[in-house]
Amino acid sequence: MTAMFALKDAAKSFAGKTALAPITLAIAPGRTTALIGPSGCGKSTLLRLLIGLVEPDEGEVRFDGTAVDRASAPRLRRRMGYVIQDGGLFPHLTARANAALMARHLGWPRAAIEERIAALAALTRLPRDILDRYPAEISGGQRQRVSLMRALMLDPEVLLLDEPLGALDPIVRYELQTDLRDIFRSLEKTVVLVTHDIGEAGYFADTLVLLRDGRIVQEGTLADLVHRPVEPFVERFVTAQRGLADVIAQVS
Repeated sequence: MTAMFALKDAAKSFAGKTALAPITLAIAPGRTTALIGPSGCGKSTLLRLLIGLVEPDEGEVRFDGTAVDRASAPRLRRRMGYVIQDGGLFPHLTARANAALMARHLGWPRAAIEERIAALAALTRLPRDILDRYPAEISGGQRQRVSLMRALMLDPEVLLLDEPLGALDPIVRYELQTDLRDIFRSLEKTVVLVTHDIGEAGYFADTLVLLRDGRIVQEGTLADLVHRPVEPFVERFVTAQRGLADVIAQVS
């Protein structure tokens, strides 16, 4: 199976501090992969390498066989959807205008845009009356649904999410977790998700990639990390997570 993303000895530093040591990783198409680990482990940097927001200092990153670099990244990003933690919505635009931003930039006909927005609102379970409100007038969960609509507007092959539920309260987070998993399964796209929560990662992902200090410590299923840790850090990370009993119950 050809990898959707392939990193070979990719490394990145900022101001002389290593964010990612040279890592090699293949991300399978049509599957959900979760990048997990403690704060500062390099998972968000890795995600930004995938989408071409930063370039590796050494090594290479490839998307569907094409090198991701300064020249190719703008074109390749049209095949990717990107969701950040707070949604990243423009406060001066309505939810509808935020969702339609790239389609309008590319000159889509108005009818096609409205048809796509209606379909995405249904998919993300966003009430239609929310579409004409501004970000400050809607809830955090609704803002994330709009951000997801914007990421899916061009029907990308890949969806990249950086801690998309991290700022939400537990009840809203639970509701969005359920809806997101259903969306991932129905669309059958390649999904790469950053989270620090191993339970959330196991709920969404086929494969978990655990990082520490810019290095991949273990890659595998949730069951692998819980029952077959490759080193003491993996066991400590799993044990430190809230709701460990629920995690173990999922994989027992």
